[in-house]
Order: sequence, then C-alpha cells, then structure tokens
Amino acid sequence: MSIRGIARWLVVSLITCGGLASVLSDSARAQAYPGKPVRVVVASSAGSNPDTVGRIVASGLAQAFGQQVIVDNRAGAGGNIGAELAARAPADGYTLFLAHTNHSINATLYRKLAYDVLTDFSPVTMLALSPFVAVVHPSLPARSVRELLNIAKARPGDINYASAGTGSGTYFAAEYFNGLGKVRMAHVPYTGGGPALTSVLAGETTVYFTPIATGLPHMRSGRLRALGVTAPKRLAGLPEVPPIAETLPGYEVMAWAGLMVPAKTPGEMVETVHKAAVAVLGRPEISKRLEDLGYLVVASRPDAMQAYVKAEIDKYATIIRQVGMQLQ
Repeated sequence: MSIRGIARWLVVSLITCGGLASVLSDSARAQAYPGKPVRVVVASSAGSNPDTVGRIVASGLAQAFGQQVIVDNRAGAGGNIGAELAARAPADGYTLFLAHTNHSINATLYRKLAYDVLTDFSPVTMLALSPFVAVVHPSLPARSVRELLNIAKARPGDINYASAGTGSGTYFAAEYFNGLGKVRMAHVPYTGGGPALTSVLAGETTVYFTPIATGLPHMRSGRLRALGVTAPKRLAGLPEVPPIAETLPGYEVMAWAGLMVPAKTPGEMVETVHKAAVAVLGRPEISKRLEDLGYLVVASRPDAMQAYVKAEIDKYATIIRQVGMQLQ
C-alpha cells in the first residue's frame, strides 16, 4: 500500500472509530440515565392544581428511576417565572418541566415572554385534564350561577374574586365568566393557587374558580359553596353541581398538565422519561389517586401533546380577543 493509501486508511479508521465511540457513548449515556436526582420545575405554588399532579407523578417517577425526583416550586407571574427558569436549564435530562394551562394562555395574554412554550421545550406527555368549579364563600347569598350573576350585576366592582395570578387558569376562568356574563367582578391576584384558595376560605375574597382537586374537600365540608363546573357536562364526583354552560351557553374551561423538558434534550432521554411517565400513569394506584381528586388521566405521545398545546394556544387567543381581556 502506498504512503497516500495508508494515510487515507488511517483517516477513515479514525473517523469510523470516532463515530463508533460516539454511538457507544450515547448508548452508555442512555443506559446510565438517570444517574443522579432529577428536578421537576412546577411553575405554581405548593398545594396548587399543577403542583398536586406534579407531586403524584414525581413520586411515581422516583420509583421508576430509582432516583430522587425533587419538586421545585417556582410560582409567580402566572407561571412565567418557572417556565423561564426551566427553559434556561441545561438540556441534560435532569430538569423536567410541569407545564400547565397558564402557559397556553400566556402565549397570547403577555405581549413579551422570555420563553416560547412550543419552541423552547420538547414535549414528553400529557398527564391530566381537570375542570374548575365556581365556588363562593358562604357569606355570599348566591346558591346558583344565575344568582351570582344577578348579584354581580347589581353590585358592579363590589364582588371580588381570587386568582392564582394574572394569566393563570383561575384568572382566565373568572375573566371569561365576566365577559360572557357581562359582569365586573374585581380581580384579587395571589402568588399561586394555594394562597388564593386560603383567601376565599378566610372570606378575604368572595369568589374563586377552584381546581377540583384542591377545592373538593372544602366543598364537601361546607366551607365553600359550589355553584357550577366549567366542564360541558356534570361530573361524576359532583353530580349535584350543574355546568356553568347551562346558564352561560358556550362557557367551557378545562385545565391541563403535561410534562416537558428543555429543548435539545437528547431524544433517548426524552423517550426514557416518556416511557416512565406513561408507566406511572398506568399504575392503578396512581390513576385512581388522580381520578379520586377529580382529574382525567391522559397519557400521550410527544407529538400529540405538542398538537394539543398548540390547539389550546389558538383557542385561548380567540377567546381572549372575543371577551376583550387586557393584554399584559
């Protein structure tokens, strides 16, 4: 073999070995993942609807991974603070993001965001859907949606409602109610669903569109009075509470929660998390726990989740314009 031929052979061999080493490295990385604790960033406060889903799923993932899975609550700005933090995290598979309804609303509600939920994250799977329930403190003499509307019309700006923050699902549900009902309840924002629920329980605020999971115990105890659900039909867990749509035709708001990772997270890691999360949702004790709290368990492929979130963004953009909600 000539000197030139030997040189060419050496170059090809080095390239081939390098490629093989890269493949073996990727394979080893996938097999070793996760090799340390995993963080789940939840862009809402402890005790909120997304936090409830996040903690249940995180406990299952910890068992599946054989690693600690830490829930990191980063509430504020309607979910934007946590989303921005997660979007900027290393795309190494060790930061997961619990995305939820707020992030499909915020895409339109905020003129400028430091992240894009469709491009700065890779979807993993949907986890759960949940309707809200319009509840009032017992001091308000409203026992139906119609009575709440009548009181709000007679006292414009006097009735207040709590929310988990401007742009949150609870805020949107109330503002949509304001728009379709042609009433003006005053907004009192809090830093998350937990503080908002506490405020209406204490009578500091009067109305709250609570996620079922967090509000159900207080409805059952009588500390809150349920007037209507935001789902289009009555719910098995609250058969006595009618849909708000029976009084306000077309009214429907459903919260969603799903798992994402920062964009450019290696595909094999995304697939590992996907398989683990779907397996967790499929465990009877996990699915029953979620369903008992009023959630509809929904597992999906990443592309189906991406399509769902895109459809939610488009839906909320249309509704926000229709009801004339103020852009932030």
